[in-house]
Amino acid sequence: MFKRKIYNKMLEWKRDSDGRTALLIEGARRIGKSTIVEEFAQNEYESYILIDFAKASKNVRSLFEDISDLNYLFLQLQLQYKVDLHERKSVIIFDEVQLCPMARQAIKALVEDHRYDYIETGSLISIKKNVKDILIPSEESKISMYPMDYEEFLWAIGDETTFLLLKKCFEMNQGLV
Repeated sequence: MFKRKIYNKMLEWKRDSDGRTALLIEGARRIGKSTIVEEFAQNEYESYILIDFAKASKNVRSLFEDISDLNYLFLQLQLQYKVDLHERKSVIIFDEVQLCPMARQAIKALVEDHRYDYIETGSLISIKKNVKDILIPSEESKISMYPMDYEEFLWAIGDETTFLLLKKCFEMNQGLV
């Protein structure tokens, strides 16, 4: 797994929100949103459920059409994904949430319930057809994710030096030979 700057922002969200908001990570397709979120869940929580709405069954999707009984919802998710959730120590990930608008709308009630943390990922999340007929939850903290920047690329190839030297030259207004 590549080191990404967004990981620190996710840590800040977890610490500062203490479950009072869900985290929505928006960004272009294929830049590593799902990968970084799953790594975060593995490292920072006792357990997690990853619901990939690009692959989720109709049964899973239909759970979000009626969220009046959250005990039932959580029981069904644990059964479907064979994961034990632990109160205030687990996270539920809604990957590609734009494909299941009712799950995004459910965030308000889920966050209010306060049993678990929630992270959503999505591409083209604000496109009109992806938010049509739903109430956009105000209980979302949004972070935009971008493709790797040059510093992250250097980290990925094991170079921890070049960027610091370039930064120092820039700050000293000196060119490179």
